Amino acid sequence: LIQEHQVDFALSISQPILIMGVPKFNPIRDAISGAIMAATSVPQLIAYAETTGYAGYRGLATAGPPLFAWGLVTGSPFMNAGVTSITALMAKTDLDGEVYVAEYGEEEYVKLVAAYSLYIGLASVLLALVGFGKLAQKVPKTVRSGFKWGCAIGVLVSAIPNGLFAGGGGELKALVGGSPLGDVISSLKNAFPAATGAVNVANFFFGLLHPQYWAPVTTSIFLMCTLIVMKGSQFLPKSFPPGMEVIIATAASTLYSMYF
Repeated sequence: LIQEHQVDFALSISQPILIMGVPKFNPIRDAISGAIMAATSVPQLIAYAETTGYAGYRGLATAGPPLFAWGLVTGSPFMNAGVTSITALMAKTDLDGEVYVAEYGEEEYVKLVAAYSLYIGLASVLLALVGFGKLAQKVPKTVRSGFKWGCAIGVLVSAIPNGLFAGGGGELKALVGGSPLGDVISSLKNAFPAATGAVNVANFFFGLLHPQYWAPVTTSIFLMCTLIVMKGSQFLPKSFPPGMEVIIATAASTLYSMYF
């Protein structure tokens, strides 16, 4: 997937570079661009930290400084780096985050995620050195498309519990556990321990089909923010930078959570 993005990225910028050349350094313009990128990264870091399984502020503490350092050492004006929702979900699944936090506490889980991230980085460097990127280029397009759809569904399944239930995924699991579906899921987990995706999808549909359990305030904020992110740019002034709708939705929901 990384290699595919690199290929698509290279193709998309090769023509503009040949025609326009490398953009000249402009302190004011570059500072504004950097501030916009940093601002849009803040809600992502908070959300993906919670997706990983720990407090949102830790996303800024753990991912913010490394990204800032990376920005100082990179020389390409076309590159940016950041976290993704699917990597957060994969980390939580691989490390069995909820169980680990319940048993050892959040502080220990943070250390575990840090070690996990370091090992993933080292493995990525090793794979790059042995030419794994060339192998990734040979993956059929249909497989890559299926992987993207799978990632999208995984993100949706993880977002719904936090968007509809005041207690998030924990509340949804408790509701499912107290229903007839809970026995089915328990049998499935005992028979196929690795089938975490099937369990999450079952919880997802249970949550959607039982709106009587939805928290009115949580659901309203979730739907409002989703609408703002999807359609907000159409109603904002053209002078606003891209991504401003995300900042507005994040700021509004954050202020509400702080004072209400």
